[in-house]
Amino acid sequence: MAAFGLGYWIAPKEQLDTVVEHTGFLQTDTKKVLSATVESLRTENKMLVLSYKGTVRVKVERTKFWVLGASQELIVPGVVNYYLDLSKLSFADVTFDEKAKLVRVKLQPVVMGDIAFQPEQATTINGGVLTFSQAQVDELLKANYASARRAMTAQAQGPGFVDTARRQAIANVQSYFEVPLRIVGQPDVKVAVTF
Repeated sequence: MAAFGLGYWIAPKEQLDTVVEHTGFLQTDTKKVLSATVESLRTENKMLVLSYKGTVRVKVERTKFWVLGASQELIVPGVVNYYLDLSKLSFADVTFDEKAKLVRVKLQPVVMGDIAFQPEQATTINGGVLTFSQAQVDELLKANYASARRAMTAQAQGPGFVDTARRQAIANVQSYFEVPLRIVGQPDVKVAVTF
């Protein structure tokens, strides 16, 4: 009995489904299917919609005493992921028009994740008298990686990549809603996803 009481005390108190309607034995309720789909997406938290792998080429030059110089060119590949934050999705973002047989889903904007450089595949080309000092080479490398991060961010924020990520997010969420509707025998219900 104590274990039951402890389990009840620890269990979450939020309702998982607030729009349940009793429709009878062996009948499907579209709102319940949509509510379960929304809850499933919310618990997924983040959906990876696109992963972009690109390469940047940057160069840093330094001079001291107008005579001594150093330059370093860095060519480094990196990966940028685009996510859809589903933790904020609620049933209020989903509307069902029963007469038109249309489900409308409003999504949060696509978010760009961190840049993951792959330094093991990087190419570094050093030149100049000052590159004989390892401290100078390390300083140039640090400046190059900062510049490479800015360049990769500019690439990843380009309209082509963002539009592709948005289209992929729409397709993913649309199929995520269509599959359960088909399973419960409602393949004629269309899903429209927007931002």
